[in-house]
Amino acid sequence: MARIGVEETMTDVKEALAEMGHDVVDLHSEDDTAYCDCCVISGQDKDVSGMSTASIAGSVINADGSNAKEVCDRVNEKLKQQ
Repeated sequence: MARIGVEETMTDVKEALAEMGHDVVDLHSEDDTAYCDCCVISGQDKDVSGMSTASIAGSVINADGSNAKEVCDRVNEKLKQQ
């Protein structure tokens, strides 16, 4: 499955993605995005940990206002498009 970077405060999303078989990594800094197919951010701070979307090779999903299932569905949809 895919390697998904998730903002560390989003425990429910990390657990749901891991249950689906994805390799989930915490996003602490821009370096953590290097090998991610997709990154999920909370939307609370769009420039989380100093990251900008230009430095991320894969898709970035803003999870603001979404539950874990909705985020997982969006991640899987983005991965199909890649």
